[in-house]
Amino acid sequence: MYNRIYNFSAGPSMLPVPVLEKARDEMLNCRESGMSVMEMSHRSKVYDNIIKEAEAALREVMSIPDNYKVMFLQGGASMQFANIPMNLLKTGKADYIVTGQFSGKAYKEAQKYGDIHLAATTKDENFTRIPRQEELDLRPDADYVHICFNNTIFGTKWNYIPETNGVPLVADMSSCILSEPVDVSKFGLIYAGAQKNVAPAGLTIVIAREDLLREDLPEYVPTMCNYATMAANESMYNTPPCYPIYICLLVLNWIKELGGLEAMKKINENKAAMLYKCLEESKLFNNPNDVASRSMMNVTFRAEDDEINAKFVKESTAAGFSNLKGHRSVGGMRASIYNAMPTEGVQALCEFIKKFESENL
Repeated sequence: MYNRIYNFSAGPSMLPVPVLEKARDEMLNCRESGMSVMEMSHRSKVYDNIIKEAEAALREVMSIPDNYKVMFLQGGASMQFANIPMNLLKTGKADYIVTGQFSGKAYKEAQKYGDIHLAATTKDENFTRIPRQEELDLRPDADYVHICFNNTIFGTKWNYIPETNGVPLVADMSSCILSEPVDVSKFGLIYAGAQKNVAPAGLTIVIAREDLLREDLPEYVPTMCNYATMAANESMYNTPPCYPIYICLLVLNWIKELGGLEAMKKINENKAAMLYKCLEESKLFNNPNDVASRSMMNVTFRAEDDEINAKFVKESTAAGFSNLKGHRSVGGMRASIYNAMPTEGVQALCEFIKKFESENL
């Protein structure tokens, strides 16, 4: 009907068609306001209802405990690489576990602010797996432990929540938030850029335990970077990213209609299992990652011959599959199969892989 392609982009990524249709229908007149959400004042009653409904829906869908604050911020997950140490460092110590590019960037950024310890990394294995609990060199007096829960570029994910013995766990969940249930109470702070599973680019979600937020930050910390200030002002200290928050609400409502995160998880597990099975059966392509560390959202694969990889990308694009080229640091291909990717899209990709293989072996 819409002549849409299967967009496997790592982000910004697909949005659910029902969400786009709802946004289309309300584009010129949202909630009988006579205007688009993009035009209305963030201080208006209509928009105040939208942002409050978005927070309530997020709390409901993720089962966020009452002692956690929800903030709708800007600056992307990358802004939080600095915000987190500025807000959470007290003794000046923090532990970072580096399992890919973004956790590496967070680790590097945090070093500007204190004694930042590399607690574990699998860099020497090209980030093909997540470190085991017994490999983690965690300090009992650290202010927090930082991880990236799902590694978009390398296609790996934590298959367990690390035990930090009371030290707050901070997790970047940009590429897996809302893909399955998660016990928020196990984390001190969760943050995520919205452009993969939640909304258009421009919105960053931060979920933080109240006791970690404090106003008495160092003088150099900008007011806009103070979590306590943003939480106290209910994400409205300044003009928030209004339209992405509105889309976030529509996406959350879509997830609720599906049956919540348990239902979302089953759909995602089925898609991932289908694609990994296809790759396991392939004689041309392989997934390099440890089976226990495989991501449900980002599936990497490649052939030994780079010319074959380039040919696959070119022919898949011509066949209506977009953004399958892998990140330059990994090569090969990557299929990002976020919430909005329909099962039919993964089925079609598997069929294309098999067809391509039969023509190129």
